[in-house]
Amino acid sequence: MAHVKMRLHYPPGGTRKANSVEAALFTRRDFLRASARVATVSLVPLVCSCASTEAARRAAWHPRLALSSVMFSDLPLPDFCKQAEALGFHGIDLWGPFGKCRHLDEAQQLGAEGFRRLLARHKLEVGCYTTYRTTGHTEGFPAYAEFIGQCGGGVVVRESEYGKFPAEGLEEGMRKFFAKLQPEIDLARKHRVRLAIENHGDALLSTLDSMRLFRTLNPAPNGVGIALACYHLQDAGISVEEAVRICGDRLLFFYAWQKGNGFDQLPGHGPTDFKPWLQALAAIGYHGWMTPFMHGEEPAEKMAQAVAKARAYLDGLNPLQGRPLF
Repeated sequence: MAHVKMRLHYPPGGTRKANSVEAALFTRRDFLRASARVATVSLVPLVCSCASTEAARRAAWHPRLALSSVMFSDLPLPDFCKQAEALGFHGIDLWGPFGKCRHLDEAQQLGAEGFRRLLARHKLEVGCYTTYRTTGHTEGFPAYAEFIGQCGGGVVVRESEYGKFPAEGLEEGMRKFFAKLQPEIDLARKHRVRLAIENHGDALLSTLDSMRLFRTLNPAPNGVGIALACYHLQDAGISVEEAVRICGDRLLFFYAWQKGNGFDQLPGHGPTDFKPWLQALAAIGYHGWMTPFMHGEEPAEKMAQAVAKARAYLDGLNPLQGRPLF
């Protein structure tokens, strides 16, 4: 703090031997006033600096984009990686058996070293592994756990429980789900994996209340989180921004995916304004991966053109401009 010099003033002809009590009171009052002024001035730069740092942090926020391999199911894995690089992506979402997609199986056949070389060749990293259990392919994450661990671990997306879950039975259903999931939680911990449970229509994890319960009952909050699929939220009339806020630091993967048909599911194609969604992500400090996503079989060339448009749209959004977040 700056030193404050104080001087007593006397009336003309007055004595310099001022009453000691008056002098003390005068000095104390003057000192307190001066100290308050100094403290106020000193704090202004600090407050401004903190505000500027926060504004700069949010202004610098930008989504990390990963390309989902299921959208290019017809391509063999090396060709998909080449396509991802050509479209300017630095991350991929690698899918296990789903429809015609077998990219995770192809990666496993290459072995960890071979797969790492393929990624390095195209300047890519894995943002996420997707391991849904589907008809005829019920192996899920455990079948790939060791391979994923050899590759360094990461985020693995899987489903919750499909079916109808009335509100009165939601908590019991969530407790049973986590109890059933415990062996995979232990396996994930062993192989440096975080499990991301995707929300879905007609599933346990599908509503805002279920997301709140998920956070409350989650037995491994550092190892289990949520993969947020916006299509299913829109389909149920649920606010994406509110869902992002509830997920908070448990959000591990984000699907930039709107309700629509064909290419209209992609950002920049259908009518949805994605800016509020990105604003919500910036507000919680989300640093995970986002995929511009759609389901549907399309020729690789047409899909690449549509994804390029979606990527340009997302790149052009500034999440700090526009209406307030909430």
